[in-house]
Amino acid sequence: MEDRDRSTLRHPTRRELIALGVGAFVVAAVPFARSRRSKLVRRSVPVMGTIGEIGVVHRDNQYAHAAIDAAIDELRLVERLMTRFTDTSDIGRANRLASSDAVTVSPETAAVIEEALLWAESSDGIFDPCLGNATEMWDVGRRQTPPPSSDVRRLAGRQLYKSLDLDRTRVRYMDQDVAIDLGGIGKGYGVDRAVQALRDHGIENGLVNVGGDLYAMGGSEDDDPWKVGIRSPDDPTTLSGKIEVSDAAIATSGDYLQYFRHDGNQYHHLLNPATGAPRHTDIHSVTVKANQCMTADAAATTAFGMTRISADRLLRGRASDAEIVTVR
Repeated sequence: MEDRDRSTLRHPTRRELIALGVGAFVVAAVPFARSRRSKLVRRSVPVMGTIGEIGVVHRDNQYAHAAIDAAIDELRLVERLMTRFTDTSDIGRANRLASSDAVTVSPETAAVIEEALLWAESSDGIFDPCLGNATEMWDVGRRQTPPPSSDVRRLAGRQLYKSLDLDRTRVRYMDQDVAIDLGGIGKGYGVDRAVQALRDHGIENGLVNVGGDLYAMGGSEDDDPWKVGIRSPDDPTTLSGKIEVSDAAIATSGDYLQYFRHDGNQYHHLLNPATGAPRHTDIHSVTVKANQCMTADAAATTAFGMTRISADRLLRGRASDAEIVTVR
């Protein structure tokens, strides 16, 4: 990494709150290894359309940076393969060409698509990784008004995931309106890859957070779990709750970070495949804990807007290690 990426690094005091939590989370309880010579080394980088934040604890500052470099490389690899915003990524090539002929993608991308399809099938299409055209149509980061209702209806209730054919690493679209969007699962996969890179470097205590998909490795001082604060959807400068996490992932889906307002209504980025429009719900965020971040990411995306009974039933069947920890 270039020096300017490291120039803002500093080592917080033992009581200091650190903002390893752009997005949904804030992490407290700075972890220090058993030796006083160990210290927290952290870095933030733009990746996957958000900010990726990595913090590790190690005696050797240079070695810690090497581990962080490896983790960042994994995040950027996943972004290069799975972003829908370039024509050259696996997903970009599939969305351009797979309606005409099968497109070969990397094993990594194929694995994430396969997992996404399992979530789609288990949820009866509440999670649908093939809504890329609807996501682009709503484009809540740029729009000021809702798209025409006729365009929304055209993509509603289609269960487009059933028209995606995956044969090992070959992808074929059986419907012209299929467009893959791995936004509800890809970041979680990237976090898992980054965590594995840290483990491969011998890191035992650390954090990886990419826009609200977070994995906590090990614990803080005195073997205590990491304390993660969940930002309030009503006021993101405050916390709505705290949970303890150790060697586990958490992910939050909510309607309060990506949205636009029009005529008194708020239109957010979490779409209901049945209507082709943002999900209508009385809740504003769902946080899920799981063994893997890809699981937590997909589970939180799917559970947002479902009744608690239905969501719990889905998780028991699809991912028994996943549990909803907060609903706001």
